[in-house]
Amino acid sequence: MANPRLDNTPDNGDHESSSAPDNATPAGPGKDDWRSSYRDVMAIGEFRAVWLAHALSMIGSNLLNIATSILVFQVTGSALAAGVTLALTFLPPIISPLIAGLADLFPRRRVMVVCDLARAAVIVLIGIPGMPIWAIWLLLFCSVLPSIPFAAARAAMLAEIIQGERYVASTAIIQLTSQIGMLAGLVAGGVIVAHVGPNITVMSTGILFVLSATVVLIGVKARPAPRGEKEERPGFAAMTRDGAKLVFGDPRLRTLALLAWLAGLYMIPYGLANPMAAEIGAGAAAAGFIMAGSSIGAFLGGFVLTRLVPPPTRMRLLGPLAVLTSVPLLLWLFDPPLWLMVTALALCGVAGSYQFVANAAFVLCVPKEGRGLAFGLVASGLQAAQGVGILIAGFFAEFFGTGVVIVSAGVLGVGFAVLLAIPWSRLSGETIARMDATERP
Repeated sequence: MANPRLDNTPDNGDHESSSAPDNATPAGPGKDDWRSSYRDVMAIGEFRAVWLAHALSMIGSNLLNIATSILVFQVTGSALAAGVTLALTFLPPIISPLIAGLADLFPRRRVMVVCDLARAAVIVLIGIPGMPIWAIWLLLFCSVLPSIPFAAARAAMLAEIIQGERYVASTAIIQLTSQIGMLAGLVAGGVIVAHVGPNITVMSTGILFVLSATVVLIGVKARPAPRGEKEERPGFAAMTRDGAKLVFGDPRLRTLALLAWLAGLYMIPYGLANPMAAEIGAGAAAAGFIMAGSSIGAFLGGFVLTRLVPPPTRMRLLGPLAVLTSVPLLLWLFDPPLWLMVTALALCGVAGSYQFVANAAFVLCVPKEGRGLAFGLVASGLQAAQGVGILIAGFFAEFFGTGVVIVSAGVLGVGFAVLLAIPWSRLSGETIARMDATERP
C-alpha cells in the first residue's frame, strides 16, 4: 500500500517532476481531474517501465504457484500438502517482515532488480525433477522472500514519480494488471502443466523475472537511497517498531490495514482449488480456473470502481464492499458445480476490488520517511493472513471437506467486515481530505 505527510500541506518537495507528462499542466484536485488520470499516468515513461516489470513478475508468480501446487498434489494426493504449498507463497512475511525496510535503506531501483534476479535463481532449482517435497517447500518459501522488499520499493518509488489522484490511478493500473497477470498465469499455467508437466513449467518462469529486472534497469532512472549514505541508519528492530506504531497508532491506517487483511478469509478457496477440482472429478485446468475466478471479478470491479466512480463515492464504498466480498462464499452450502464456483469467486473479486482503493488511500496517508516500511508491514500482514488462512483451511478440509471450510470462512468474513465498516463510515471523510492534500497546487 504507500505515502504522504500527516499535515495538510501538499507533499510537493518529495516528488519528481515526472508526475505529469511533459506536455501537460499539473492539475489540482478539480472534480473532473480524476477522469483523465489513467491517460496522464500512462504518458509517464518510468511508470510504463514499472508497470511492465510488474506484469511480468505477476505472470511469473502465478505460473509458479499453480505449477508447484499441482506438482505437490500429484505426488501426494493430499489437500493439506497442496494447501501447505500455496500457503508457503504467503507465509514468509510472518518471520521476515524486517526486510521490507530495505526499500528505505537502499536505492529502490537496485532493490527491485536484485530481488527479481534472486527469485529467478531460486525458481530454477524448484523445477529440478525428483526434488523431494520438503526441498520444494523450502525453495518455494525462499523464492517469495524477495517479493517483500520488491513490492515495498515499487510502491515507494511510484509515490516519488506520481502523486494525488494520479497516484490512485497508478495503483489501480498496477492492481488491474495484477489481476490480469494472475488470470493469465493461473489459466495458462493449468493448461501448460496439463501438456508439458509441472517441472518444465516451473523452471520456465525464471525467465520472466529476468525480463522484469531488465525492464526496471533500463526504464527507471537511478535515485539515491531515501536515507543518505552519511545518515545514520536505524536498526531493523527500531524501524519495525516505529513502523508498527505509525500504522496502528493512526485510526485511518489501522482500519485500512485491517480491511486489507480480510483477504485472509475470502481468499481461502484459492488455496483449496486443487482438492475442490478433485472432489468434482476435474483436473489441473479446472483448478486453474477456480484459482483465477476472483481475478476475473477483481479486474472488472476494479476498472469500474477506479475509472467510473468518483473518488469520494468510492472511498465511502470501502466498508459495504468489504462486507459483500465474503457473501458469495455462502453458496458452498449447496455443493456448487464448477461453473457456479468460478462465478461465485468472480463475484467475490468484484466486491473485493475495494482493495484497489484501500491500497492507494493507505499510501497517501503515510509519512514519506516510513512509506517503504509501512507498506511492507501491511503487505506482509496481508500475505501472512492469506497464508495462515490457507494453511488452516487445508488442515480442516482434510477432515470436513472443502465446502464446510469455505462457508465458515464466508461467515467470519462478513462478520469481521461489518465490524470494520462501522468505524470506516466515520473515517472516510478525513481520508478523502488527506488524499486531496497530496495533489500538486
